[in-house]
Amino acid sequence: MKTILIISVSALISSIVTPLTIRLAKKFSLVTDKKRKHPAHTHTGVIPRAGGIPIFVSLLIGSLIFLEINKIISGILIGNALLLLVGLLDDKYDLSPYTRFFANILIAAVVVSFGLGIPYVSNPFGGVIRLDLWRWSFDIFGTHNILVFADLVAIIWLVWTMNMVNWSKGVDGQLPGFVAITAFFLGLLSQRFVAHDIRALSVTYLSFIVTGAYLGFLPYNFFPQRIMPGYSGGAMAGFLLGILAILSFGKVGTAILVLAIPTIDAVYTILRRIHNKQSPFRADWGHFHHRLIEIGWGKRRIAIFYWIISFILGTSSLFLNGLQKLLAFMTIGLVLLIFIIIMQRIKQEDLVK
Repeated sequence: MKTILIISVSALISSIVTPLTIRLAKKFSLVTDKKRKHPAHTHTGVIPRAGGIPIFVSLLIGSLIFLEINKIISGILIGNALLLLVGLLDDKYDLSPYTRFFANILIAAVVVSFGLGIPYVSNPFGGVIRLDLWRWSFDIFGTHNILVFADLVAIIWLVWTMNMVNWSKGVDGQLPGFVAITAFFLGLLSQRFVAHDIRALSVTYLSFIVTGAYLGFLPYNFFPQRIMPGYSGGAMAGFLLGILAILSFGKVGTAILVLAIPTIDAVYTILRRIHNKQSPFRADWGHFHHRLIEIGWGKRRIAIFYWIISFILGTSSLFLNGLQKLLAFMTIGLVLLIFIIIMQRIKQEDLVK
């Protein structure tokens, strides 16, 4: 019952704030229109951005209602507030991708400084790989300890999830659906572990708050969308999922599995851009959802496809061990890679003709 209550309250808050955000975005020109050309966009007309506002408001109020506000929760809220600010600036001024990337690193470092490190990662072949062996201590207004590898890996992981998930928001309803599903399964799995100095139950509740926040936003983003997630809504999604994976100890592999399609798509996109001598940070038309559009799939079908795959993989994660998760991810990666290569060759042949 508590699960349903948390998700429902968070979804209600998000659904109430979203229409207000739509009006606010239009008033302050936080919109995508014909003046803003973007090679990866799949929509037309004037679409409000600033989708991160209702997500953050739901996260903040939900945390105040259902969570004990400790050091880590405070860091998470501060980090998301900073990410929202960067997102709104991008919605207004179209910041350079390099500026956003640098901001990602700083924001991830801020949250990690509140104690969100990765002391170890699960070894799919058994046991764990320790990352907390190198400790740096210093005295500035008291004694402080930095777990060098643990904190560095956490920053890299959070920057990766922010960008990887954000790239998979090109189709109406695509992102909030699979994010809500992923957060829900991370919440279920987090009940098996006690993480950091935050109670396992708090991790579960935080997961369900994130689930509800994106579920409440979904009806306004589903085709035909009335508001876009914007950079804040997309990056915040990856940021929160990355945080939940860390807090659940050992669930980084689970997050990678459930987010298999966005993960593989992001890796392929970076390699493709580098191969074409393009900046990996510069947006283009070539993501997996773009390939599906090219073969005639509609936006509703693509979004639902992402949801279904996330749900299937999330359910599988409840029963698979580390090695089985790795094999499942590799299988999905191989199938997806073959599909993308085939579509790329068909496209090239069509251009030749």
